Amino acid sequence: MPGKITLSAWPTPVEPVPRLAAALGLDADDLWIKRDDLMGLGGGGNKVRKLEWTVGEALEAGADTLVTVGAAQSNHARLTAAAGARLGLDTVLVFPGKQPEAGSGTGNLVLDGLFGARVVWAGDAEPAELAGAAEDVCGRLRREGARPHLIPFGGSSATGARGYVEGGEELHAQLRDVAHVVVALGSGGTMAGLVAALGEERVLGVHCGAVTEPAAIVADLAGAVARRAVSPDALRIRTDQVGAGYATLHEPVLEAMRTAAATEGIVLDPTYTGRAMAGLVAAVRDGGIRRGQRTVFLHTGGLPGLFGHAEAVRRSVAALRSYERG
Repeated sequence: MPGKITLSAWPTPVEPVPRLAAALGLDADDLWIKRDDLMGLGGGGNKVRKLEWTVGEALEAGADTLVTVGAAQSNHARLTAAAGARLGLDTVLVFPGKQPEAGSGTGNLVLDGLFGARVVWAGDAEPAELAGAAEDVCGRLRREGARPHLIPFGGSSATGARGYVEGGEELHAQLRDVAHVVVALGSGGTMAGLVAALGEERVLGVHCGAVTEPAAIVADLAGAVARRAVSPDALRIRTDQVGAGYATLHEPVLEAMRTAAATEGIVLDPTYTGRAMAGLVAAVRDGGIRRGQRTVFLHTGGLPGLFGHAEAVRRSVAALRSYERG
């Protein structure tokens, strides 16, 4: 297919999670997990589907360098660096803040370094200013003779969202009676692709606080790939799991992470999948998702981000129980 490359093996599995279903108050066969964390590239995660399209677009344009933006613990940035390494492309990541002291980097930053990415630290730049900083980086690279291609925040463009049109169609072929697909809503492209493939009524996005107008962003992206009007008001979006902000640990999220881990051995992260699971818990509690309805939780990956979240690590280690011999 023109403009697309292959970065993983498909389809990803869909697995039943009966013990987690019971813990949430659902029937054993109600809840399944789509394992988009189990992709071979760079530690896996949902961004791989987007990168098959966005990096394909970069290669068609003759690029030799990938440039993208995100938070320092960005899963998208990590997987962009991994894709660059696989394809022999240079990668430059533009992050807010300043370079960590030697030996203090954690989580996704460790993998960014292993994949050979270069990082531009943009200081106190707000999220909206990072795109401008990345454009400046692209200009500098061109003056140096490189051929950069800028991939947007989270890979969320109409091009990237096509990856989850395919993902939604793949899921529908695996479970045709799915009533709800619950997904973390970060930069918007994943939910948008699913909405285009499965319809507004089936997809429940749980806002993670990464963008300020999630419904408008998802509607625009979904409309672009579906080639039809999508109203922000028709989207199912929960905003109750952001807590004190994107980078903070929200207490219901930690509880949802512990429940998934203790019942099924499934590891979630505190920024994205943990929030999505907390949203699923809340939806069952308030009746938005009910017994007898086939529900799929889309696991979008993000395990390295858990180890880059100091508070989540501290709270998890503190919960270790000792076995006292009698």
